[in-house]
Amino acid sequence: MAEACPLIELAGPPFERGRDYGRKARPRIVKGISHYSGQLAAMSVDAGQIHRLVRDYLPVIEGFEPAYVEEMRGIADGAGVDFDSIALLNARTEILKLGQRPDLRRKLMPADEPDGCTGVVVLPGATRDGTLIHAQNWDWKMECAETAVVLRIRNAEGPDILTFTEAGALARSGFNSAGIAITANYLESDRDYCQIGVPLALIRRKVLEQTQLAMAMRAVYVTPKSAANNMIVSHKDGVAIDFECAPDETFQVHPQQGLLAHANHFVSPVALSKLKDTGIVNTPDSLYRDIRVRDLLAPQIGAITPDAVKWALFDDFQAPWSVCRPPRPNLSSNLSATVAMIVMQPAQGTMDVAMLPALDRTFTTYRLDRAEPTMRAAASD
Repeated sequence: MAEACPLIELAGPPFERGRDYGRKARPRIVKGISHYSGQLAAMSVDAGQIHRLVRDYLPVIEGFEPAYVEEMRGIADGAGVDFDSIALLNARTEILKLGQRPDLRRKLMPADEPDGCTGVVVLPGATRDGTLIHAQNWDWKMECAETAVVLRIRNAEGPDILTFTEAGALARSGFNSAGIAITANYLESDRDYCQIGVPLALIRRKVLEQTQLAMAMRAVYVTPKSAANNMIVSHKDGVAIDFECAPDETFQVHPQQGLLAHANHFVSPVALSKLKDTGIVNTPDSLYRDIRVRDLLAPQIGAITPDAVKWALFDDFQAPWSVCRPPRPNLSSNLSATVAMIVMQPAQGTMDVAMLPALDRTFTTYRLDRAEPTMRAAASD
């Protein structure tokens, strides 16, 4: 059975909160740093090069939200690691690919395997109990199953947050006490890495700090990015929009009959008329993963349950190139898998997480309230 993510409770001002995070998650943070450091070493990137990349990129992060830099410094202090390593965990793609040296950028870009994900939102009118469901399969390097955590952040100046993320990072998928939820998945376009933008993980954290849906969507829509990315933002009361983001422009995809599914390719006709989708070469299964999820759920519209969403995300059509990916070598020869399935019900304050779901269908339920996590196997279809 895959090990469940630890739940880490955090509170206080940024540096102190980060230091507590670093202390509590230290083994997983160190393991994550070791993994990415090994990958960098294999590409002949030394610590000095990484330091220069972080130094050049830091003003962008500080300009977006200085408190995030303080929190990352606290994480580094608590975990007993250098700040550069924590910065890389929070901007592992951007900092690497936006170095000032073109030769370094060319060297790194082909080796950086994209996150492949399948996201889905079911609006309240399409569910059995009238409660919005927001879910995702996170496809990435298999070893990251050992470095994931769930953070429960008590925020004195905004909503409380529950987020699934890699240890040492500020956010990934999650929701807050205002009922706002976010998931994100990889996109790639011919406009990528022509400008310096805000790291994607920090945009997700900014979304989760908002009390108003309008401001959460604004953070996704207008924040400059370094590369394309897809972000689905929803609200518990029945709103969801999929934002297909190019670095300098954002396109919308809306639910149909209360159902929204998205994988790793652009589907907005406006987007496809204005840019070139360059990600299919690495994620060709994306072309049918969203279709599979939508087709499995569509006959149940009006009676969709969280278990139905889970079973759609367990889909093994064309395995190992499937919605639920068993461990397999990807096109870069790294061992890739669906690292986690995350199923959220913001109105209920719950997040169900299954680690390596193609191998183990045991879910751990995390709550935004102070309850401890509970575990159960997935229901049969």
